Amino acid sequence: MQHPLSKRSMAALAALAVGSLLTLAACGSDGTKPAAGSDTGSGSDSSKTLVFSPLALKIPAMKQLSEGIQGYGKSQGYDVVVQDPNLDPQKQVTDLQTAISSGKADAVWAIMVAPEAAASLIPLAQEKGVPMVVNGTPEAYGLSGMQPGISFATIDYGAEGEAAGTELGNCINEKLDGKAEVLFEEASPGTAGKQEYEDAVKKTLAATAPDAKIVATTVVSDRQAAQTDVGSVLQGHPDITAVFAQNDEGALGTIGAFKAAGKDTPCITETGGNDESLAAVKSGDIYAVVALQFADDMTQNVDILTTMLKDPTADGEQLVTPQKVVKAGS
Repeated sequence: MQHPLSKRSMAALAALAVGSLLTLAACGSDGTKPAAGSDTGSGSDSSKTLVFSPLALKIPAMKQLSEGIQGYGKSQGYDVVVQDPNLDPQKQVTDLQTAISSGKADAVWAIMVAPEAAASLIPLAQEKGVPMVVNGTPEAYGLSGMQPGISFATIDYGAEGEAAGTELGNCINEKLDGKAEVLFEEASPGTAGKQEYEDAVKKTLAATAPDAKIVATTVVSDRQAAQTDVGSVLQGHPDITAVFAQNDEGALGTIGAFKAAGKDTPCITETGGNDESLAAVKSGDIYAVVALQFADDMTQNVDILTTMLKDPTADGEQLVTPQKVVKAGS
């Protein structure tokens, strides 16, 4: 079962939402919106109401995303209603059921807190002719294959891992003559896509820099803990010169640990992309960041809803969040 968003993905979303989504909001919004969680009429005859249900507006990234979709949605002819389930899966389902059943929603984009709890929404939306984009895959909702009027949006964790592992190998080849002792920072158990992602990192690292060897592992929680853990690892493995840092917290904690130990910054790759991490890419402290492009993901989700509105009986699509490798000079 797919968790809505991993910590790694949320870190990337937070960074991208602040810049890209506010730009979109500025392009298409007058700064007003319906109250979060409220239902409004479907607007004028020429407009449709798009209901957006994020995980929770108390999450800064979700707040920014809600502002971005209002701007882009308005530019595409939608009245946008933002609901706030506040991380409560039952409230999210109930609020969406009300919007769909009452005819207040013409289209829905929902980042479901618990996909398994939201399975009942799919047949209701199909019955009412309301197209939806939901996170995950059909299987996360107990379905087999694509469904009429429903599109699914997911993250390709394998592709993320391939990019991160390849870039770490590239750094080792370019800066360390292909040889390195590597610290591998793991995600917490239960993180979405953990095994697929980390297996892909290891596979592509081995293929790209076969003389690099993973000599230690840690589990990333937050930046300070990462710095402490990496500092401890360096005492037992002082020759580590490359780190797969997992996310922004791991990467920035790693930089702090190496500097505190008086060591040169190692080859570092990660998946994230907050402002501080991107600045570290420019300075050379991080070799590469695999950044999920959530602004592009937002536009493709709204655009597919527009397409499905024309024929809600046609099967939806399996969408994948775009990603970009960010390196110095890119």
